[in-house]
Amino acid sequence: MAVLEIRKAGEKVLKEQALPVENIDRIIKKLLSDMADTMYEYDGVGLAAPQVGVSLRIIVVDNGDGLIELINPVIVDSQGTETATEGCLSIPGIFGEVERYSTVTVEGLNRNGKKIQVTGSELLGRALQHEIDHLNGILFIDRAKSITTPR
Repeated sequence: MAVLEIRKAGEKVLKEQALPVENIDRIIKKLLSDMADTMYEYDGVGLAAPQVGVSLRIIVVDNGDGLIELINPVIVDSQGTETATEGCLSIPGIFGEVERYSTVTVEGLNRNGKKIQVTGSELLGRALQHEIDHLNGILFIDRAKSITTPR
């Protein structure tokens, strides 16, 4: 497929509320594949469509256990909280301590339009929440309790 350009903090698309996907067609399926290629190329754990300049509610995540593609994802359950360090492909070189739910359950559609549910904790749970934030125009630095830049 293709590696897409990662949009950087300051670009308008990263602060917009992404639109729901109404129809899963070949264009959406190609976007999912291109997003996965892009995420892997840049050693990311997740990627949201706004990060590649597309204001649609689509995310891809892979915490090492295999690719998860979610269209119109929604957090339907959450438990506990924990704080950990996060970074972002759209904000290279910046890290922050972000409090998130310890475990989340997310519902969405897969590339075939079938409703799926994913429950994640640790890195998977954090990645799901981080990418869904992107769909709502929220960057991790908006939630961070502290920000660091390596020297």
